[in-house]
Amino acid sequence: MRIVVGQGSCGIAAGAGKVSVAFQEALSQTDAPVSLELTGCCGTCYLEPVVDVYDSHHEKTTFVLVTPEMVDEIIDFTLTGKQPASGHLMSEEDLTAQAKQKKVALRNAGSINPEDINDYLAIDGYKAIEKALKTMTPVQVIEEIKISGLRGRGGAGFPTWFKWNAAYQQKETPKYMVCNADEGDPGAFMDRSILEGDPHGVIEGMMIGGYAMGASEGIFYVRAEYPLAIKRLEKAIEQAREKGLLGKNIMGSGFDFDLWIKAGAGAFVCGEETALIASLEGERGMPRLKPPFPAQKGFWQKPTNINNVETLANVPWIFRNGGAAFAAMGTEKSKGTKVFALTGKIKKGGLVEIPMGLTLREVIYDIGGGILDDKSFKAVQMGGPSGGCIPAQLLDTPVDYESITQTGAIMGSGGMVVMDETTCMVEMARFFLDFTRKESCGKCIHCRMGTKRMLEILTRITEGKGKDGDIELLEELCERVKEGSLCALGGTAPNPVLTTLKYFRHEYEAHIHDRKCPSHQCKQLLTYTISEAACKKCGICAKNCPTDAITGSKTEVYVIDQALCIQCGKCKTVCPFKAVDVD
Repeated sequence: MRIVVGQGSCGIAAGAGKVSVAFQEALSQTDAPVSLELTGCCGTCYLEPVVDVYDSHHEKTTFVLVTPEMVDEIIDFTLTGKQPASGHLMSEEDLTAQAKQKKVALRNAGSINPEDINDYLAIDGYKAIEKALKTMTPVQVIEEIKISGLRGRGGAGFPTWFKWNAAYQQKETPKYMVCNADEGDPGAFMDRSILEGDPHGVIEGMMIGGYAMGASEGIFYVRAEYPLAIKRLEKAIEQAREKGLLGKNIMGSGFDFDLWIKAGAGAFVCGEETALIASLEGERGMPRLKPPFPAQKGFWQKPTNINNVETLANVPWIFRNGGAAFAAMGTEKSKGTKVFALTGKIKKGGLVEIPMGLTLREVIYDIGGGILDDKSFKAVQMGGPSGGCIPAQLLDTPVDYESITQTGAIMGSGGMVVMDETTCMVEMARFFLDFTRKESCGKCIHCRMGTKRMLEILTRITEGKGKDGDIELLEELCERVKEGSLCALGGTAPNPVLTTLKYFRHEYEAHIHDRKCPSHQCKQLLTYTISEAACKKCGICAKNCPTDAITGSKTEVYVIDQALCIQCGKCKTVCPFKAVDVD
């Protein structure tokens, strides 16, 4: 019998560490044949801490939102089968949402111990690289990836086989295989969770890619903000070396390959492959002109291939199940599955992996459970700060590269930030542009100054200082920045502005012409008033006003001096009679 505690970053943040300690202490008091193990995130971040109990027949029971106080009940259930009184079993609704997914990249996350290579070997781990080394040539390996239709999951969706083949065709050596784990999109945590939950799966994908292109060295470029991912990856690499799966003459095939890790400093621009290479070389992370492409002149001017974590996590599955099996999922041009980090105003936030072609509605409502507090869906931001906002009228858009691009957004690495009726789309565009402006490396003036000027205009609009011509100026700046920027950071930075202008232009116009924020989010455009009919003259609002802007008495209705009001909203929050209106 086994008790498995989910200890990805989300689980630990929710208290899984304390739960694990409580289990250790309780189990130390008994000689029951129960092992305590850990695993990564299974994707249901909204239910963390999650604990799986496996009985002697390997049947699994899942407990959610577990606290240390529940430990004795769960142990009792494990030993006797007695149902706990706490009622924290995973619901049928949540089980159904899980069943709607197809786990390929996430196939092992939440089910194996990421810190024990034997768990990975027990499920045929490293059999895919063994098959490639012993029965296939590099050309056949590349052909299998071509059959699968696997495209890069880091954002651009470039055919993986093409990149591998381009590096394979280069005669110069040494060659380098690089894993891009510099996941920088706000609200995105797909790569982090895969590395935390299944590091060996990504290592095996790296090995297959290295064999295909003729590389003898692989590099993981992981942002330093992912300490748990780095720790587990380091342990996995060391265990693979000890088993003879990394190093010289792997499996007696004559293939030499080893791995090392570079911790990145967290620059968003280093998600761009040439900026990443510059960082690896000890230089400031800034993009380079292409061509030459990294496959020709990459790390130390040698042939280099770069794939992101999710792309590589799919590779072992493809070689165990066949490229055709992967291609059978998804759509004609977008094969396989895609992992998304579902965040924002969503009931069931976490990681989801779906076959390409499902609609946004199915993802957000059938899997994500719909909008928090049952409010109205307004938009979903896809592609991170370089993506775009897709409105409610396009909720039935299929999730594939071509369909998402047609909306003005991009697939990106897989961030999916859900927004409800209370979201101000002008402020949302300003927020994402502020991010990309700060993360610009500054190499090209279109990105460096263009994003700054766009941000100034958006800030002015949200502060109630917008003026005629601002919308047209924004549109012109967007096009100039897209055309003149050297890399994809600047080339896609205007997307949030362009998509919000396209689908929510009326909100910009209301901010500029009416000096109103329709979503009541831009503080400097709000006006708080007290309803004479609803005011009970209790004075609670006046006592809580930080600027003494509210006056009144037990005989007089309270009023707000607009000259003193700082639009903090405290009066509306504390009023028990809902007498404060905001416009």
